[in-house]
Amino acid sequence: MKDLYQTDFYSWTQQQAEQIRSGRIAELDLHNLLEEIEGMGRSDYRALQSRLTVLLMHLLKWQYQPDKQLTGHSWESTIKEQRKQIRRQLRANVGLKSKIPEMLPLAYGDAVEDAHDETGIPASSFPNLCPWRFEEVVDANFKP
Repeated sequence: MKDLYQTDFYSWTQQQAEQIRSGRIAELDLHNLLEEIEGMGRSDYRALQSRLTVLLMHLLKWQYQPDKQLTGHSWESTIKEQRKQIRRQLRANVGLKSKIPEMLPLAYGDAVEDAHDETGIPASSFPNLCPWRFEEVVDANFKP
């Protein structure tokens, strides 16, 4: 069974599903099933953190880059889309809401690096800590 997990993941998933359906619980590859279930949760966490990073980066660019007229519409579209996707992901994964306090500072640190890389604005120009509460960040009417 573990060889199948390593060599043909799809067939392994189908085999595990069939064993569950038929009640053959003792035959399950519990170790790898546990790994996959935990991995799905980590994947959702990373996806939310990634969207939050992109949103924060664009909010930083909105506030700190002086020439919004050239790219402001694109940033605004990205801000709107990331907010929509974050709200959607949190509705589908309510348990992730409790992770926001640990996620926000990590996403903000990445956003500062990304904003620096994209704009050339020194990272030291941005606040060390996220200047906004999560509720502001996802508020459709909030612009820094």
